[in-house]
Amino acid sequence: MAAHCRKFVAVSFTCSLVAASGPAIAAGCSFEPQGEGRVAAVIDARSFRLEDGREVLLAGIEPAESEQKKNISALSAIVAGRELKLFGPDDTPDRYGRQPAFAFLDPSQPSVQAQLLAQGAALVSGSMSDRDCAALLAAAEATGRAAKQGVWADPAAIKNTESPGDILAGIGRFMVVEGKVLSVRQAGATTYLNFGRNWTHDFAVTISRRMLPAFEAAGIVLKSLESKRIRVRGWVESRTGPRIEALHVGQIEVLGGS
Repeated sequence: MAAHCRKFVAVSFTCSLVAASGPAIAAGCSFEPQGEGRVAAVIDARSFRLEDGREVLLAGIEPAESEQKKNISALSAIVAGRELKLFGPDDTPDRYGRQPAFAFLDPSQPSVQAQLLAQGAALVSGSMSDRDCAALLAAAEATGRAAKQGVWADPAAIKNTESPGDILAGIGRFMVVEGKVLSVRQAGATTYLNFGRNWTHDFAVTISRRMLPAFEAAGIVLKSLESKRIRVRGWVESRTGPRIEALHVGQIEVLGGS
């Protein structure tokens, strides 16, 4: 399949996929066909079970924790009882037995992921290694954010690094956080992006040494992030202060200078 996507206009967008032999391509993002099936049940805000028993996990997104019931309803409204076409790099299940995939209702429609993101019913996970795939998902999320859809109707949906207590209250949750990087420090095998002077209280992003080549390949020099405003997304942990570990380059978005 081949495809092209038009630019977003307001809260609507069109992404057309044209059938052909070979992998599906959406705005330069290539997927291998991984089968199809009818949805028998929605499990949670980003996974469902097909009639043949396979459990599918929608790749590249995370649920917006504060809107779980609404997000499950949003996914159900799109896929319940519907026939879906699945695409992905392979069909290897994750450790929970789910098949990560991009799902499409119809070649003339955007992916299920893109629809959920545009509705503010999901968040981009930042885990996509393919830049074109990541850009497609980010654009869909930006559409929902600009229109204040779903989770984005809450002005506090993006947490401020100047209020570490608000971030700490979300331990164990997937969050989007913005702020100015005060300093970049290395301690052992870990690089810290610090957003405050009190390292035992303020928010920080941690990046392990094994991730440095990926950041370098993406053209991101971590030291250059000092005094830059960034948006980071990930699971919040508590290590004295609130922390998010950047396991993927896509979790960090540079917004600009101070």
